[in-house]
Amino acid sequence: MSPLLQTPEESTAPSRSGRKLARTTMGLERDKKRHGDVEDRRGDTLVDEIGIVTTAPAPNGVDLVQESVSLIEYVARLGDFRSTQRQECYSLVRRMKSLLPLFDEIRFLGSAIPPNGIASLSKLKKVFCLAKKLLKTCNEGSKIYLALESEAMMVKFHAVQEKLCQALDELPFDEIEVSVEVREQVELMVTQLRRGKRRKDTQDMELAVDLMAVSSKTDERNADIAIIERLAKKLDLNTVENLKKETIAISNVAKERGQTSECIEQIVEILNKFKQVFGMEVIDVFEDPVKPKLLLKSGSLVIPHEFLCPITLEVMRDPVIIASGQTFERESIQKWFDSNHRTCPKTRERLGHLSLAPNHALKNLITQWRETNNYKSPNTEGLASPQGSSVKQEEISSLVEELSSCQLKVQRRAAKDIRILSKENPESRILFAENGAIPALVQLLTYPDSKIQEHAVTALLNLSINDTNKKLIANEQAIPTIIDVLRNGRMESRENSAAALFSLSMLDENKVTIALSDGIPALVELLEQGTVRGKKDAVTALFNLCLNQANKARAIDAGIVPPLLLLLKDKKLNMVDEALSMFLLLVTHPQGRYEIGQLSFIGTLVDIIKKGTPKNKECAASVLLELSSNNSSHILAALQFGVYEHLVDISETGTNRAQRKARGLLQVMKTSDQLP
Repeated sequence: MSPLLQTPEESTAPSRSGRKLARTTMGLERDKKRHGDVEDRRGDTLVDEIGIVTTAPAPNGVDLVQESVSLIEYVARLGDFRSTQRQECYSLVRRMKSLLPLFDEIRFLGSAIPPNGIASLSKLKKVFCLAKKLLKTCNEGSKIYLALESEAMMVKFHAVQEKLCQALDELPFDEIEVSVEVREQVELMVTQLRRGKRRKDTQDMELAVDLMAVSSKTDERNADIAIIERLAKKLDLNTVENLKKETIAISNVAKERGQTSECIEQIVEILNKFKQVFGMEVIDVFEDPVKPKLLLKSGSLVIPHEFLCPITLEVMRDPVIIASGQTFERESIQKWFDSNHRTCPKTRERLGHLSLAPNHALKNLITQWRETNNYKSPNTEGLASPQGSSVKQEEISSLVEELSSCQLKVQRRAAKDIRILSKENPESRILFAENGAIPALVQLLTYPDSKIQEHAVTALLNLSINDTNKKLIANEQAIPTIIDVLRNGRMESRENSAAALFSLSMLDENKVTIALSDGIPALVELLEQGTVRGKKDAVTALFNLCLNQANKARAIDAGIVPPLLLLLKDKKLNMVDEALSMFLLLVTHPQGRYEIGQLSFIGTLVDIIKKGTPKNKECAASVLLELSSNNSSHILAALQFGVYEHLVDISETGTNRAQRKARGLLQVMKTSDQLP
């Protein structure tokens, strides 16, 4: 019998082989159980990234090895992860899989594992349990929740990586006799983990901008449709099926965190906006999260899900199959391919070819269903298909022609109709662009007639919801003209110009164009002089533009700091969150820290930390931490304003992110000898 399989009862000599840890028949049976509910239960008993609670009996070496391997195999099978944490998830899984050769050597080396090796393997397995729980959350959890809590999730990934390094550092490699090659691989992985820095990229910031805009309770306007559609696309929540799954995931999060928490209320509000845009019934997720149904325009008729095109969510007229095996409306998928996409919109897999095969069987079923139920397509379907209503196509062509009419009244009416139609229907935005509406609308921006100007800039705003149209509008040299309307137009035109610049600035190249066309000073001017809605448009556009590092300095030079301070002080505007978010972006720039790090600003931050909403306190603490990490005099000033006791309170009772920031500030005080 191999010494590794010899039980303590079978060996009485105090030799090395007698001390070897065994895997008995009972141990094998226990392993089988641990593959299932026992491992899941252990993973769920993890308290947080600080500690782990377990009441399991003392493990033996081979059991620990097998359980660790099972955990690695489990996370390797999880598949796709939420987009907001996908990079971190795949990186962690890759690190865990790289440890399999280590466990293989331990399993088959045929020598005893010393007690300190047992302790290290036990600690390593607990880290794997923590990693499993974290990865399961990123695999199955609410996409909206994970986006809102992206920073908290990054902290958890960082904690798992650190604990993994600590556990591997403690492994007694010499005593467990693993090969030099495997040991070097493990040490290299630990070095890479420690050298790696937490990810901070523009995409996360853009996601934060959209989340901030969609969460607004005071600005319900047509521009929100663009933001909602874009955010839903980023989170992969732009199909009925995915929204159903998200509803269930949110219900599970609510059960864990409580239905009345601020975070859950925000998540549900965003989910309901997604459902409204994509035609789903808004239901109480806490009562029946499994039964959301498509809102229909023809009575209570329920449309079979397989009859709907995954792109347009409309009943298909000409269904075709692509290389991935998925079915789409012919025109919709052809436009997808024409936009240089080479992946399946539903599965995201890269396609081997772009051929379209008619789905005759499904087409016949849809035809029979239409006749049986006397189903008539919505009017907008005529816009979406050349085989649809010829009147709709003719109407679009006619409206575009009327934009160039010699009569001002005709031009005004045409611009208004295009504004309305492009607001209500996604397909119309494509068709108007294809029929040449964009150059004609850009031309109208220079007209002295204020109503034509207002309709034209708002129509361009609506058309810019489509990503392809963003490029077309910029290529028509529209950005300088829109900025001119922003400076000199009537207030509603100025507001919608700012919203249009926000939409256009989602493309990085347009961020530069807007800045070089002096768009930032014009937005700062609107931030100073505009209505509440205008101020919101301006600050949202400025936030997005300042994701570009060079634009932060331009905004500061344009005088953005004073009007932002006024937003903080005027509570009636209800824009404290927006102002603080903007300050948090600017404070990462040296010039920004110099401009905003004045004594009066520190006092304002401390006042918000004392009296603000939980979200206000969280953001104010974040700004103060960024300031204080670069200049200890700021933390001294904050202490003089009485911030200490409030930071202690936030560190215990604030939101998760606020607690971390408060603890960070208390640590800065401690290291700089500023604690009272």
